[in-house]
Amino acid sequence: MSWPAVSVVMPVLNEERHLASAVRHVLEQDYPGEIEVVLAVGPSSDRTQEIADGLAAADPRVKVVPNPSGRTPSGLNAAIAASSHDIVARIDGHAMMPSDYLRIAVETLEETGADNVGGIMAAEGETPWEKAVAAAMTSKIGVGNARFHTGGESGPADTVYLGVFRRSALERVQGYDEAFLRAQDWEMNYRIRMTGGTVWFQPRMRVSYRPRPNVRALAKQYFHYGRWRRVVARQHPGTLNFRYLAPPVALTAIVLGLVGGFFFWPAWLIPGGYVAAILLASIPLGSGLPLASRLALPVALATMHMAWGTGFLTSPPSLGSDSRTAQARRQQKAQAN
Repeated sequence: MSWPAVSVVMPVLNEERHLASAVRHVLEQDYPGEIEVVLAVGPSSDRTQEIADGLAAADPRVKVVPNPSGRTPSGLNAAIAASSHDIVARIDGHAMMPSDYLRIAVETLEETGADNVGGIMAAEGETPWEKAVAAAMTSKIGVGNARFHTGGESGPADTVYLGVFRRSALERVQGYDEAFLRAQDWEMNYRIRMTGGTVWFQPRMRVSYRPRPNVRALAKQYFHYGRWRRVVARQHPGTLNFRYLAPPVALTAIVLGLVGGFFFWPAWLIPGGYVAAILLASIPLGSGLPLASRLALPVALATMHMAWGTGFLTSPPSLGSDSRTAQARRQQKAQAN
């Protein structure tokens, strides 16, 4: 086949530790076609800008553009606008792209006719806590039946991790909605699908992911995941399923059980049952992990569930009100009146 040129876009902020290695993994791809890397650099507090400029000076395939807001979707849009080629691959500044990643992605695009292909967010930990979170993030009890977390057969999907796109699809949906500080990938993939495109999951595409280093950081991450997934649900009705509703339903039941137990003691069986289920599920998940990781695994699972559920339930109606979808609906309502 004739291998098309690929633009790799990378939003970066405070990535001093990983940026040079991440870019090297892109430039050393086992890919026969031309590659360029566009770095959208946010206002970092470390040496990220200096490193990015050095990479661009050392290799003409690397280009640097500013991302004044530092936000991921605006950085992605800026990098896409500055890129040159018809295939656009999104990667993060701390992600190490496997050597066959682009080759598999382009082959899959050609074979399936999809507009976006992506693979597995392969969570891998170094510390005992990170290893526990990695086990939780790659399990169905932790994240539900999300193939880009847990794996599965290749085929059409709602969303995928990162993504390798046809530029025509990005132009058709006008890129990322910069109002979505989280869930921007899910939201844009929804628009790609609603405009006739296909998002394709390819399990052979694996990118390593380092989990959050402590309970507080993990809780903050999943709280915002829940908050923004509620925004997607409000703006795109019909996109919710049991996987997304399970954490808020579980949280509500646990709170009601804890309070109701003071008036009717059997209600305490609800939170007790949740704790028992988490402990039992952690036994097979922790197989092969160090003892410290096995002990941390129930904490990681409960943190992910409860933080996601809290974010979902407390997501304010004003969140995402500046999105394209919300603005379009207000305009339609105004015109109808």
